[in-house]
Amino acid sequence: MTGMVYLVGAGPGDPKLITLRAVELIKSADVVLYDRLVSKKIISMIPKKAEKIYVGRDVGDDYKHQDSTNDLMVKFAKSNKNVVRLKGGDPFIFGRGGEEAEYLRKYKVKFEIIPGITSGIGSAIYSGIPLTHRKYSSSVVFVTGHEDPEKTKDAVKWKQLAKSVETIVIMMGLSRIGTITKSLIAGGLAKNTPVAVIQNGTTENHRMVVGTISNIEKKIKQNKITPPSIIIIGNVVKLHKTVGWKK
Repeated sequence: MTGMVYLVGAGPGDPKLITLRAVELIKSADVVLYDRLVSKKIISMIPKKAEKIYVGRDVGDDYKHQDSTNDLMVKFAKSNKNVVRLKGGDPFIFGRGGEEAEYLRKYKVKFEIIPGITSGIGSAIYSGIPLTHRKYSSSVVFVTGHEDPEKTKDAVKWKQLAKSVETIVIMMGLSRIGTITKSLIAGGLAKNTPVAVIQNGTTENHRMVVGTISNIEKKIKQNKITPPSIIIIGNVVKLHKTVGWKK
């Protein structure tokens, strides 16, 4: 007999945005392996009887960190325990949930995947930015600004992206914003294209800085914006003035 592993999305930060299924599994778990971006209020839902293990990974940490997380999931499941692998946002949107599911399948461990609201969507909505809009945007793309360090070159083709989509949502891109914006401009994106950078989206520390593709790097430095932050590029950003509802 083996236990189950549940790859669970904890949502974008506001604990009220977690799903009922996620809460149900957290409260019945034997073991919870949780990430850096899971809110303290959600962590407080973990019952005292459960083993609680932090497996978060910061930018710059050894890439093999993921290997130990994979091993822990299999180890506890093979010990007939129900394991919740708790991730900020959604497991399959830059959350390595796909890799973990493949690993569990390889070792014949049963698993279930519970989606969560990704931070890119949650941050935009709490900022009054509709990622699609009939007048401004019929296409949206989610990209990562921080790629696998084992890759020899960027998989995101920024220059081509500049003219092929109307709304660009960049996750984990703050440290490379200068390089990214220069590439987008080189690809033909107008220098006055609106940009929003949202720090700690949906939480009580939610902050937003708005600028253009040509000055957003400067504004980020002036306002001391730090990770975790989401970058939204496109004309939909202008709508935050009229759509913004979260005061």
